[in-house]
Amino acid sequence: MIADIGGYTEYMRTHRMSLAHAEVNTARLLEKVIDAAPEFDLIEIEGDAVFLSRLADSLDGDGTVAATIEAAVAMYRAFHLERQYVASNLCPCDGCAEADNLKLKFVAHLGEVATQTIKRRSKVVGIDVILVHRLLKNPVEVPEYVLFSEELFQSDAPPLTDPVHEVWQDLEGIGPVRTYFVDVLDLAGSLPPPPDPSWLQRVGRTLSVAGTGLPYMVGLRRGRRTSSAQ
Repeated sequence: MIADIGGYTEYMRTHRMSLAHAEVNTARLLEKVIDAAPEFDLIEIEGDAVFLSRLADSLDGDGTVAATIEAAVAMYRAFHLERQYVASNLCPCDGCAEADNLKLKFVAHLGEVATQTIKRRSKVVGIDVILVHRLLKNPVEVPEYVLFSEELFQSDAPPLTDPVHEVWQDLEGIGPVRTYFVDVLDLAGSLPPPPDPSWLQRVGRTLSVAGTGLPYMVGLRRGRRTSSAQ
């Protein structure tokens, strides 16, 4: 499963202050997403996304669709609670002011992988790894959703009462595949508004962001330029 932050490209800025704080805020959000799904193994952090996996035979009787939904809802709630926290600080830079525009979407697939180790770093490889990354580029217009491959969706009786939408995709190097998606908000429900932070709490949050971003400001750390194909 891949949890991907929507709006990330627009969010990351080249101005040094904005980039420093955007980097700090994004790291906080991704950490909360990862921590919310402890039953999944973290394979890799891919810029604005986290790539996770879980052995199907470790579900202890739970269906694969149910386990996927449970993890996605937990990560979604953790992401948005942390996003509300980030957005409550007093810093006026783009990296803080626009954090409230970030979204979270998921793509999930059931397949077979092999483990590859290079330079003491292990990763999973195989056509199913390529497929789940290809699913990120899809025609779904809902900003926050869980997209299931047909292999995953048909693996057990889906415990879904919310509208499920079918969509066909033509994946590069793979061909046409059928997928299903559901609006993640329908699964998670509306988030309760966070308690209004006191003035001192907002100041504390502002100082926390400023302090963590300081190494970027003074040049001790630099933002990295990377590219990825998914």
